[in-house]
Amino acid sequence: MSAARDQRRIAARRAAGFSVHVLTASGGAVSLLALYAAIERDFPTMFAWLGLALFIDGVDGALARAARVDETAAAIDGTILDLVVDFLGYVLVPMVAIWRSDLMPTSLAFWIGLAVTIASALYFADKRMKTPDNWFRGFPALWNVLVFYLFIFRLPGYVNAVILVLAAAMMFAPIVFVHPLRVHKFRMATVAATALWCLCALLATFERLSPGPFVKTGLLAAALYLACLPLLRHSPWA
Repeated sequence: MSAARDQRRIAARRAAGFSVHVLTASGGAVSLLALYAAIERDFPTMFAWLGLALFIDGVDGALARAARVDETAAAIDGTILDLVVDFLGYVLVPMVAIWRSDLMPTSLAFWIGLAVTIASALYFADKRMKTPDNWFRGFPALWNVLVFYLFIFRLPGYVNAVILVLAAAMMFAPIVFVHPLRVHKFRMATVAATALWCLCALLATFERLSPGPFVKTGLLAAALYLACLPLLRHSPWA
């Protein structure tokens, strides 16, 4: 009786672990829907799908740790699965969106997209991507977020191009960026800034990427906080 109960418990744990991997993999399907929207130039829908993919990426890590997937579903490498899915939603979809949009000349968008994709592939494969205290080393290839800002603020085309090129170079620069859910320095303030960003991004998407000044100000404030936080990484007040 006890042995049967133990077997059922083990089976339930394995099912829970595998279901977390399925959730992570579903982010790839959601990103594919975003890709379809980008090709059709339906950019508000594209960012809505990317937002859902970002949410999945934000919760699956905690679920994986809770389910102990390294033990219960060890046949699947969760780290590799996460990187494969992230590359689609964080890199490929935003680059297609840039190419299909009017944010810069088409030929320029095409070549920058190729360069960003190559650089991002190298970054995703870099074993030094994260520091021991869970900060990202270099710009963390958040092209979905950066391109979202470009759609919201509609800067001149060549300014957009310069921003993308600089961000690609920053992936390999000796700087760090915060992981908003795993870095402990100023954790509560960082979670609050992340929540503000999520709210403003949601409102901007509902307003079809043409939000009012309050939403734009919120987006800028959150971005400024997260960009400046590395300066306080070794602060004695943290």
